[in-house]
Amino acid sequence: MSAMDTDIFISGAGIAGMVLAALLAKRGWRVTICDPSTPPDSEGAEGSDLRSTAYLEPSVAVLREAGLWEHLSPDATPLEALRVVDSAGWPPRQTALRTFRPDDLGLMAFGWNVMNWRAHRTLTEALSQAPGIDLRLGTGFADMTARDDMAFVTLTDGSRLTARLVVGADGRTSAVREAAGIDTRIRRYGQKALAFACTHVEPHERISTEIYNAGGAMVTVPLSDHDGQPASSIVWMDDGARVNDLAQMDEGAFNQRLTERALALLGPMRRVTPLRVWPVVTQTARTLTAKRTVLVAEAAHVLPPIGAQGLNTSIADIAALADSLQDDPGAPGALSLYARARQADMVGRAAAIDAYNRLCRSGLAPVQRLRAEGLKLVNDVAPLRRRVMMAGMGALKSDRSAAPR
Repeated sequence: MSAMDTDIFISGAGIAGMVLAALLAKRGWRVTICDPSTPPDSEGAEGSDLRSTAYLEPSVAVLREAGLWEHLSPDATPLEALRVVDSAGWPPRQTALRTFRPDDLGLMAFGWNVMNWRAHRTLTEALSQAPGIDLRLGTGFADMTARDDMAFVTLTDGSRLTARLVVGADGRTSAVREAAGIDTRIRRYGQKALAFACTHVEPHERISTEIYNAGGAMVTVPLSDHDGQPASSIVWMDDGARVNDLAQMDEGAFNQRLTERALALLGPMRRVTPLRVWPVVTQTARTLTAKRTVLVAEAAHVLPPIGAQGLNTSIADIAALADSLQDDPGAPGALSLYARARQADMVGRAAAIDAYNRLCRSGLAPVQRLRAEGLKLVNDVAPLRRRVMMAGMGALKSDRSAAPR
């Protein structure tokens, strides 16, 4: 091989890392991407990610440019409305309900929902055949030495390579971030989240629903039918002890509690996948760059699962990084451009989601009343409604309202 083995080395072949690799390769860069794991091939496989992602319209535009949307779109369910419900007490009673629709923004849909395990598998297949990408699964990042002109990277199988830029896309415990000496700020809530898929009696009508109650939000996101029944992906946040209790319930008791927590809006519900549990935190890197090194996605920021902000914020990182790269992708000027493009949005979005999560999980009666009245105000005042919806969607461009190809 040449003295420079690759232009850009990416640690982490999750969804974000793979999208970045595909986009950079489309723009002519030589990319090497590695990950110590291999994607599970079914929802029931050990380690499969049972969350789903609602790819908002700006993210779909990035996926189209990367040549990936054509692979993901057959499994995507459009999100044609967002229903937000406030509730209080137990069994919970509805205190406010409002529905937000994409035509306020000139869109046919807010975005399109795909199960993460399925997207991961699909992207792996696409990248394994993509020119300009060296995909190494089962091999992880071990260490690196960054110099002014290049970085020397060592992998867990003992192999070494050189790159002009090292990208940490390797999650909340990023080894690249640690090797670069970048610290994080972490805010903990004592919450955990459950992720799974379920069937229900009533059709979801392509509406995603966020339901607030003491302990945190529950989000139902529409999926394709499961064995002929309407199905949704669920992320259910609550205090850690309650989530532990839920995870230990027998099937009948869990399904009854699930239906109650969802206010029976979709009728009786039945879990059809295993459960996945993880802690809810807000985590941000203190800086996004170091010598010949840059952080994206959960290596840079971890957000509570509210408002489809997590992976969509990561794809905003990816687009900004691709736009910042110059002839030498690891040059200080390129890294500064990326940091300026993303740092303020990352910090601001993390602060907003942190505050929103604290508001949503409160069980105090005055806070619950404020939450319900605030929901009504945001929806009922049209200029405010559009402003809030635009902030949640991120950057929109005028030609991106068409249905996915």
